[in-house]
Amino acid sequence: MDLWALKYAPSKSSEIKGRGENTLNILIDFVKNYKKQKKKAMILYGPAGTGKTSSVVAIAKELDLELIEINASDQRNKDQITSRIGSAINQMSLFSKGKIILIDEVDGVAGNSDRGGISALSAVIKKSSFPIIMTANDPFHKKFSSLRKSSQMIEFSTLPYTVIKSILMEICKKEEIEYDETALTMLARYANGDLRAGITDLQALCESTKKLEKKDLEDVFDREKTETMIDALMRIFKSTKASVILPALDNVDEDMDQFFFWIDENLPKEYTKIKDLAAAYDNISLADVFKGRIRKWQYWRYLVYVKLLLTAGVGLAKEEK
Repeated sequence: MDLWALKYAPSKSSEIKGRGENTLNILIDFVKNYKKQKKKAMILYGPAGTGKTSSVVAIAKELDLELIEINASDQRNKDQITSRIGSAINQMSLFSKGKIILIDEVDGVAGNSDRGGISALSAVIKKSSFPIIMTANDPFHKKFSSLRKSSQMIEFSTLPYTVIKSILMEICKKEEIEYDETALTMLARYANGDLRAGITDLQALCESTKKLEKKDLEDVFDREKTETMIDALMRIFKSTKASVILPALDNVDEDMDQFFFWIDENLPKEYTKIKDLAAAYDNISLADVFKGRIRKWQYWRYLVYVKLLLTAGVGLAKEEK
């Protein structure tokens, strides 16, 4: 399952939608004129799916800079941060190009297991010869005070549904999807400001059918019948229709860990082709990554991605019913 959210990510600043020109100019100026900046780091903050990471990636491509991307949740203590990020700021960039150091989800460092991680990161920023850009959902925890003092702050607020709708329309055109405009508006509103979630839902509903109708969304979002785990598994394993598969977990009163267990237990019995099994397990693995992030940082918006990958990601991995 090639995620459309990655396929249609912007590759230059002019493709970044929903951000004012001033915001992008500040970001580009910080990178291009880093040595003149008083504050040697930048924090892009806001809810998931608002374009923080994709904006940095696009600007790196546009300026032909090497991008070193580090997930802060994997470097939580002083030694790990000094080793991983410290080496990134000291190494020359490939082919003598400049580079950007992107530290994703930096608020993951501020959990209970933080052992000098924030102070180590602040020290690394002072020594860096390259621009350091961090992303965070909420950087206003008291542990972040030293980082905020040394960083420019740019807010990435939730995107208006009109912006999300326009991007979904562009994707529909490129993917040759026939759509009902009312249905597309409903989908954009349901994303609740999270562009990545909107694109992901669009893919789940339309990738196989190349069509989006209002009825598809009603099937997905308006079901009230309580269902069992067996009902959910039957939907996922036996159907190839996204509008049937996607809401499979919505009305099942079971713990998410239990569903991981059930699907892992039954998948090899239902999918006999190696290709189908491999694709399904790839999506289960990615769902498990998002589940881990929910547990670490309480980012419950990631539950959207867990459900998508466990339902449509597994169900549409098969070639046949």
